Amino acid sequence: MTRSTAEKRSAFRALHKEGCFLLPNPWDIGSARLFQHLGFSALASTSTGYAWTMGHPDYKVTRDAVLEHLTLVCKATDLPMNADFESGFAADPEGVANNVKLAIKTGVAGLSIEDREISAPFGLYDTKLSVERIKAARKAIDDSSENVVLVGRTEGLLSDLSAINPAIDKLVALADAGADCLYAPGVGMTGKKEDIAAMVKAVAPKPVNVLVMGPGISFAELKDLGVRRVSVGGALALVGWGAVRTAALDLKDGKFEKLAEAAQSGEMNDIFGKFD
Repeated sequence: MTRSTAEKRSAFRALHKEGCFLLPNPWDIGSARLFQHLGFSALASTSTGYAWTMGHPDYKVTRDAVLEHLTLVCKATDLPMNADFESGFAADPEGVANNVKLAIKTGVAGLSIEDREISAPFGLYDTKLSVERIKAARKAIDDSSENVVLVGRTEGLLSDLSAINPAIDKLVALADAGADCLYAPGVGMTGKKEDIAAMVKAVAPKPVNVLVMGPGISFAELKDLGVRRVSVGGALALVGWGAVRTAALDLKDGKFEKLAEAAQSGEMNDIFGKFD
């Protein structure tokens, strides 16, 4: 690769200053390189997509495995990478800070810390502890002197789409605690543009990430609402796994047409050959 880690981090920081950009979510080196080839400006890892490559459900991959994964993908592409760092792999602020220091060493340009309790998949840390955890992550980044973007993230809307006001209040608290970018997966699922607009306004001038989880709001509309970055989580990985599953079921039934058609294409070899 030709760009240094510092250059990737600087480019990623600049993307957050104005406009709106797309963050496709690769799950391995090959998908990351494909997205670079397609012309995207940055990437974001997906805990779901990576877990599936390891034969696990989401949140069942160890911290060390995730750190290794991030290191390999960051080294394999010139695009800056935002890490889905789940809940920081620790409950206490000190543990979060230590793990953030390790994540910085992988070469990531940004990382997100969720408020999801690691011992209770559907529970959330209260605002006080969530703020302390973000402050600890902020200090770890500042102490490293590395230009890494910190994303404060609340998962509340994934279990209750009506809880828009509590989600916004928590994001405001995380912004005040030092998060550079704010993220509440689920806000795009309601289809209510006013919810997104309210979230953007509440944390301004800090940027907001919106996860696209279905049709209804276009990229242009999100841009007009003031959203700075748009990601898709594990959706691209799900599309890939779904296609493989369908082709495998055809194979099981003795149908070879889709496999034969794919085998005749040299497109992927051509793409990956550009990286050698």
